[in-house]
Amino acid sequence: MTQQDTIDVPENVPAKTQWGTKAKAILAGGLVLGVGAAITLAAWTDTEWATGNFSTGQFGIEGSLDASTWASNPTSPGATLMFSAATPTDLTPGDVVYEGYAIRLEQNSTKAASVAITQSNASAIAGTTAVIHSATSTDCDAEEFDDGAAIASFNLNAKADVQYVCIQVTAGSQATLSKGATGSFSWTFTATSGATLTP
Repeated sequence: MTQQDTIDVPENVPAKTQWGTKAKAILAGGLVLGVGAAITLAAWTDTEWATGNFSTGQFGIEGSLDASTWASNPTSPGATLMFSAATPTDLTPGDVVYEGYAIRLEQNSTKAASVAITQSNASAIAGTTAVIHSATSTDCDAEEFDDGAAIASFNLNAKADVQYVCIQVTAGSQATLSKGATGSFSWTFTATSGATLTP
């Protein structure tokens, strides 16, 4: 039904009935329009995907007593340092012994490292002291120790980098050194990864 269409209602039909007839006609027209509006056209659809693939790097440090044979010692007690005394397990007052150690990146590492050194005296024999210095080789003796300096941290920026340390342990005087005692010092080298290494 269009806007020009009219609804003829007999004059003798009551007004209420007339409005009802008109309403039915309007609703009928509306239903027809509603059916027409429910008809929709098909549409194209498409999708676009993107995926990121990841892998983790390699990182670690390792130590050596001779800068030739390397090993990773991530848990205590770690590598056993032999020191230079003929009888390092039979110290007497005034003895001074030395040992060298070397640290480098594991050779499959992809990251540089900053390394912090922590010394533990918790299990040391009463009357003994230990000091760690930087060095130029694992051949650690009094001269090498004196040529170095106290070291608490260092950086490894390439796989070829090697940090040498020289450790001095001193037995105290007769008055301070315990007899028949056993004990140990320990050193922890804690590495934190840094920049990506240049291939």
